[in-house]
Amino acid sequence: MPVIHILPHAELCPQGRSITAPRGTSVCEALLDNGIAIEHACDMSCACTTCHVVVRQGGRSLNEMEEGEEDLLDRAWGLEPDSRLSCQAILADADLTIEIPKYTINHARENH
Repeated sequence: MPVIHILPHAELCPQGRSITAPRGTSVCEALLDNGIAIEHACDMSCACTTCHVVVRQGGRSLNEMEEGEEDLLDRAWGLEPDSRLSCQAILADADLTIEIPKYTINHARENH
């Protein structure tokens, strides 16, 4: 199983953390399954950007980005060349290092 290394995030993962998840799982699902409450206002339907992450290492192993994800990412806060929507980024066999941006486009945090 691939390991996802999460860089420290002041609210969601203050110490940083490493988790494992089965191949074929989205990064968003893996985070949620491991108690990291990343926002996902659209319930992982690729309709918002609240689950935006920056893949710092291992991004080439993820599935190809589809047009809908590319279009939405243009609205994400803190967009970088290695940004992905975690609900659309599907794990393969390689380990990843991700950073959860400090802010999202939501003014108030959703409670899922």
